[in-house]
Amino acid sequence: MGKPQNTDEYLANLAEPLREIANRLAKVIDANLPDAHGLLYYGHPWWGHSETPGKQLVTYLKAYKAYVTFGFWRGQAISDSSGRLEPGSGGMGQVKIRSVDDIDEALFGDWLRQAAALEQAGN
Repeated sequence: MGKPQNTDEYLANLAEPLREIANRLAKVIDANLPDAHGLLYYGHPWWGHSETPGKQLVTYLKAYKAYVTFGFWRGQAISDSSGRLEPGSGGMGQVKIRSVDDIDEALFGDWLRQAAALEQAGN
C-alpha cells in the first residue's frame, strides 16, 4: 500500500497495538477539539484550526515502532502538573504512549484545550 493520503488512512495502516493507541488518541482529540481539522503534515496526522497544512497547528500523532507520540505545537507553554509532557524542539512538547493504559483522557483533554487556546491567541 502507498503513502496514506489522509488521517484516516494513516491510522488504518498502523499495525496493532499502535492502531488501537492512535485511534483512542484520535477520539480524545476529536472530543476535545470538535472544530479542529485533521490533515497529514510531514507524513503524519495533525489537528489544528486551519485546513492549510502547517497553519494554526495544535496537536499531532506520530507512530514509531514501539509507541505513538502524542504531541503539541506549543507544548512547552502548556501547564502540566503531571510531569508527563516532555519538551521537544522549537517549543513543542510530547508524550510517548506505549499502550492504551497510558492514555489519560482527562489529562490529555486538558492539554488539548490549553494548546488550542494558545494557538487561537497566537501565544
